[in-house]
Amino acid sequence: MESGAIQDAYPDDLAHCYGCGRLNEHGLHVRSRWDGDETVAVLTPRAYHTAIPGYVYGGLIASLVDCHGTGSAALAAQRTEGGAEVPRFVTASLQVDFLRPTPMGVALEARGKIQEIKPRKVTIEVTVSAHGEVCARGRVVAVRMPEGMRAGSPA
Repeated sequence: MESGAIQDAYPDDLAHCYGCGRLNEHGLHVRSRWDGDETVAVLTPRAYHTAIPGYVYGGLIASLVDCHGTGSAALAAQRTEGGAEVPRFVTASLQVDFLRPTPMGVALEARGKIQEIKPRKVTIEVTVSAHGEVCARGRVVAVRMPEGMRAGSPA
C-alpha cells in the first residue's frame, strides 16, 4: 500500500463513508497515500461546495482534514505493524483552524504529518493548501474502530 490509496483497501463493509468511502456514490472519495514521510490527498471541490461565490465551504475542508486524518492513521499503523490487514480508524477528535479563504476552482492538497503512534491511537497534523498556500490547518486524533461498529456486530 506504499504507493496506493489506503481507502481502496478498506473492506467493502467499511467503505461507505461520505468523505472517503469508495462505495458511496455521492461521497467525496478522499484518497490518502504516502509521499515520503508525509501523507497526501488531493480533492477538487465542485460548484455545490461553495460557501460564498468563489470560496469553498468550510465543512468540506473539515471533511477533507477528517478523512485524510483517519486514512493517514491507517497508513501509519500499517507501515508500523506490517501485515496484509488494513487497520480502520475513526475520529476521536477533530480540530480545524481556517487560516485564509479557500478559493474554488483549484485542487486542494491535504498533507498529513504523523505526530504520535500508539497501539490504538494515532495523532496527525494536516494542512490543506490551494495554489501552494496553506488555507487550513487541522489536528486529528484517530482511534482504532471499535469492533461493534462493523456491520452485523452487536451494538
